[in-house]
Amino acid sequence: MEKTQITEHTYITPQQAWKLPPLILHPFSDASGPNKLLESSRASLMLQGLLPVGELTALELEQKLLDGRFCELRMLFYLGRDLLRWIEQCMEVVERDHSLRRTGIRSQSFSTMLVEDPPDNVREKLKAWGVADYKAIFSRALGLNAIFTEIPLRDGLNIEFIRNYYRYADHMFACSQQMNAFTEIRSRNFQFDLYASGEYTRMLEREWKMDD
Repeated sequence: MEKTQITEHTYITPQQAWKLPPLILHPFSDASGPNKLLESSRASLMLQGLLPVGELTALELEQKLLDGRFCELRMLFYLGRDLLRWIEQCMEVVERDHSLRRTGIRSQSFSTMLVEDPPDNVREKLKAWGVADYKAIFSRALGLNAIFTEIPLRDGLNIEFIRNYYRYADHMFACSQQMNAFTEIRSRNFQFDLYASGEYTRMLEREWKMDD
């Protein structure tokens, strides 16, 4: 029988499976968010000479770019909060299961699985939502939450950090993953569902009505 080694003394076979809590994502964009992101994208193309600048000055284009980047940072930070909440719930599952407590599974185990090997149903749902590069989105969201406990004030951030926050976030995620040794896990053994918060609330309401 094929086995996947988890630690020196513990194995999980491909047939073993655990059901994890659902990953619930909450809305995190304000009304002006989409417009800022679009304007930032256009400003970036103009600064690169790929779109005509028109009457905008270089300073105005730079400001639009920074506005959008900071908006992206905020959105990813709040997404990261949802991801961290889910990882904490997953670790509670590990702590309650005697067989899992001995495997060396850490929070980084679930971070890696979420970024590198989410279940097929989660991939399909993200695709249906129009999320193509979920690896970058999830890893950067977790990276920002590795150093910030609250959204920082914009004036307190270096302009270069705002402009290139995604590069810093990539490194922060990689650094946080290397802080502790952990066991890598696979989605074939750990299944979970993905919901938008409103969608999950409606599902619960339907279940409650059926129980009445």
